[in-house]
Amino acid sequence: MATSVPSLRSALLRGAALIAIGVAVAGCAGKSNLTTGSIAKTSKPVGEMNATELRSAADSIGRAYEKNPRDAATGINYANVLRMNGRNDQALAVMQQVAITNPNNREVLAAYGKAQAAAGQLEEALNTILRAQTPDRPDWRLKSAEGAILDQLGRAPEARQRYREALDIQPNESSILSNLGMSYVLARDLKTAETYLRSAANQPGADSSVRQNLALAVGLQGRFQEAETIARQELTAAQAEANVAYLRAMLSQQNAWKKLAADDSRNTN
Repeated sequence: MATSVPSLRSALLRGAALIAIGVAVAGCAGKSNLTTGSIAKTSKPVGEMNATELRSAADSIGRAYEKNPRDAATGINYANVLRMNGRNDQALAVMQQVAITNPNNREVLAAYGKAQAAAGQLEEALNTILRAQTPDRPDWRLKSAEGAILDQLGRAPEARQRYREALDIQPNESSILSNLGMSYVLARDLKTAETYLRSAANQPGADSSVRQNLALAVGLQGRFQEAETIARQELTAAQAEANVAYLRAMLSQQNAWKKLAADDSRNTN
């Protein structure tokens, strides 16, 4: 069955928000264990876990959460791994309870906003992220997360302003540059998008999701072999195949992409 135009738009919007929302908690966590990159009491980063390992992590952290549902760190980690298992509604329910018992905890608010965004509650997520932000000590990750949500809401000029504010705080940060690039992908300005995404991919610490976004921007311009080469970089064979499968699925929707561009052009005339 051919993928519909709305599903193409949704996939691109998820891509634009992926990194910024994903790192929001890490910015608040500092040197604590409250990060999206690792799970307490596991030796392997979440992004490197396979499906079996993710299910095991959800079970073990879930048991810890049941013993102490008021603990912020355990609740945040449990919500993170639930989302990695595709259980967004359950992750949101966990964070709702954690937020009730920790209403002024900045880390909890950031994670709650992340869970709301993943569950599609964008306006609510935006309000929660804004509550987590401290005006006199703004956090670049929350600025970038705010931008990602604004992009999902179709408010691109505001989103890009937030990304640039985040870059003022944290220059050359790969996750911000990647989200800024994906904002231009959504606007079909692929050359500008590629410029930002290449810069993002060249920064120290850029992860595979940044390269996946670059591969998408390159592939949408018709350079398919180059896009697949980018998607395979610095990954295990299994991870590379997963990235390439995603890329091929997106690029197979070229007709839907062209129809989306034509529809938007008619709507603005």
